[in-house]
Amino acid sequence: MIQGIGAAAGVAIGKAFVLPNWEWSLPDTQVNPVDLAKEFERLYEGIRTSKNEIEFIKKEFREVVGPEESSIFDAHLAILDDPVFMSEIRGIIERQYKAAEVAVKEAIDHFVQMFDLLDDEYMKERAVDIKDVGNRLLKHLLGAPEVVLPSDTQPYILVAKELSPSQLVHLNPAYVLGIVTMMGGKTSHSSIMARALGIPLVAGLENKLPSPIQTGDMLVIDGETGSVQLHPDETTVTNYASIRDKQQKKREQLELLATVEAVTKDGVTLRLAGNISSVKELKVALKYGAGGVGLFRTEFLYMDRSSFPTEEEQFDVYKQVVEQVGDGSVVIRTLDIGGDKHLDYFQLPEEQNPFLGYRAIRISLDHKDMFKTQLTAIVRASAFGKVKVMFPMISSVEEVQAAKAVLEEVKQELADRGVPFDRNLPVGIMIEVPAAVMIADLLAEEVDFFSIGTNDLVQYVLAVDRMNEQIAHMYHPYHPAVLRMIRMTVEAAADAGIQVSVCGEMAADERSLPLWLELGISELSMSPQALLKVKHRALNTIASEARTVAKACFRHRTSLETEEKLSAFVRRSGIVLEAAAKPQEKSS
Repeated sequence: MIQGIGAAAGVAIGKAFVLPNWEWSLPDTQVNPVDLAKEFERLYEGIRTSKNEIEFIKKEFREVVGPEESSIFDAHLAILDDPVFMSEIRGIIERQYKAAEVAVKEAIDHFVQMFDLLDDEYMKERAVDIKDVGNRLLKHLLGAPEVVLPSDTQPYILVAKELSPSQLVHLNPAYVLGIVTMMGGKTSHSSIMARALGIPLVAGLENKLPSPIQTGDMLVIDGETGSVQLHPDETTVTNYASIRDKQQKKREQLELLATVEAVTKDGVTLRLAGNISSVKELKVALKYGAGGVGLFRTEFLYMDRSSFPTEEEQFDVYKQVVEQVGDGSVVIRTLDIGGDKHLDYFQLPEEQNPFLGYRAIRISLDHKDMFKTQLTAIVRASAFGKVKVMFPMISSVEEVQAAKAVLEEVKQELADRGVPFDRNLPVGIMIEVPAAVMIADLLAEEVDFFSIGTNDLVQYVLAVDRMNEQIAHMYHPYHPAVLRMIRMTVEAAADAGIQVSVCGEMAADERSLPLWLELGISELSMSPQALLKVKHRALNTIASEARTVAKACFRHRTSLETEEKLSAFVRRSGIVLEAAAKPQEKSS
């Protein structure tokens, strides 16, 4: 067995197809100085063609997995607009009289080498994006064809040194059983895309193979554990085939739970909602039984365009979502850009640490017209269903009061125009920074509900960037400090008599269920793909036993103790899908 990095869960069994390295060997061609204008024209035409191609790929991929994962290609477009990268290319052409394709290749090699020298694994993986974009540009300059993948007749496990997002996006998940890469890790863009497409992926096998994998070699890979079996014996194949078949059967049985309420064995009901970024994602969430929308990430309405969306454009989308949800509530979070989310048409300042910088509510309050446009669309949509508005990245009472003041302006203006809306529109905030936790009692006096954003809360409490491979092992959702922060928030909400829900990866982690039951949190919001798994766990849980386990977890001194305790409880509570999966009517 060869041990790599499990980057996308699932078992795959099949023959390998080894993808040739996408590399170019170019003669050091020089051009006559009088022909430089022609080389620049070729370069700019190649850039335009590459951009159009990336935009097409992005749109195509978005149709499959939604806007969040497809935003990976924004990084590729940004590289083609990057002044440093393009200046390097132009300088080589202008000063050294080299052909456009030679200048592009030298610039790629320069920046990739520079990134590879960095200690930060995350930054090293971004070198793949530079190579991907550069090779696309080279392809157009040279008129070269794409690397051809096997025809869709025989399923295969794709093996590559590294796999670019552009290559991955063209794969047919029905025929790609799994992927093995020599380079990369969990945070690479290809890993993110593989998870979105449901393709098992094992990465990081460089220097770990006894001999190179050849096309036609039999492989067994486990994308959860990161193991690869090269030339497996019959017993190994049979064992893993059984695991794969059980996983498939479980997926099919879980789908039967869509119409079943999430009720524990002793009668505690949980409300499971979906995190969405688009109407398309809402359809998936409703298919899997979401009782509403716990987090509508509106920033994706602002992406993939050349200007801010109008009030009418936003209103149409919000109204569609609210009407499709029906009796369930829709929590609409106001614009949350900054950090790792940028708009091409809205220039943000360069920052050394953008995650602690100018983002989310800080931007909205500084750009009141933009903020009012969004709030107006949200408030108008409240006339068509149960809408709640939520402000992100709150760290002070002043921010909440300022945001509410703008909201009141909007409501007054709509009232003056005779436009209908919910006069009692609930207002909430994200609890995702330690400051908000420490003044949760004060914030609770200002709002109607809290939503605990666990992803950011864990990062900020522990000062750990989970996208940084060097310290990702320190990202512990079950760290005692995180659990105490969550409990403090819940207690403050209870004292004030307001609702509190949880969204983020902890909500989607079935092991966390005892914590929510002990804290009295009955509403969880998660990615649509996690809904059935968490519902299944609730159906197989006795709440009173779960609370006992959670009480012990809150006394633990280490993350590992809590993780082991919760994992053991999940194993003990059993897997009883057949009984739970009998279709039932939802109670009204």
